[in-house]
Amino acid sequence: MSEVNIAGAEANPLLLERQVCFALAVANRSVLKIYRRLLEPLGLTHPQYLVMLALWEDSPRAVKDLGQVLQLDSATLSPLLKRLESSGLVLRQRRGDDERNVDVALTDDGRALREQALDIPPAVIDALGVDLDVLEELHGVLTRVNAAATRAEGMAARG
Repeated sequence: MSEVNIAGAEANPLLLERQVCFALAVANRSVLKIYRRLLEPLGLTHPQYLVMLALWEDSPRAVKDLGQVLQLDSATLSPLLKRLESSGLVLRQRRGDDERNVDVALTDDGRALREQALDIPPAVIDALGVDLDVLEELHGVLTRVNAAATRAEGMAARG
């Protein structure tokens, strides 16, 4: 950044390089590009990987619970689950006690895929070339920012 830009940054709050949204958008695209490359051999997209991570933590899970954990609406989550089911990684079943609720469970193939997925986090760290401490700090900061944004949205909706 040149001296003119540094001086201009203080006077101009609308400079692109000062925008948190721009830094987040660029980081998101860059990091997801790495994930896409690493997940392709597993036959997963990044959103499908997130669903599988949630199911590897706890399976079976209600679709409603998955949506809350992943912060996805059903219009986004349903097609992901349908593709994972057609790939043989999950099963969707209506609950016998309440037909309106659907549970998602891992298949044997879905459970087996976890072993391959264990290589993803270290491969991402390696591809980024950033110390784990930095990534953990970033995770903490992003978690706080996400919580603040969620609170702000909640207040705006009430307001």
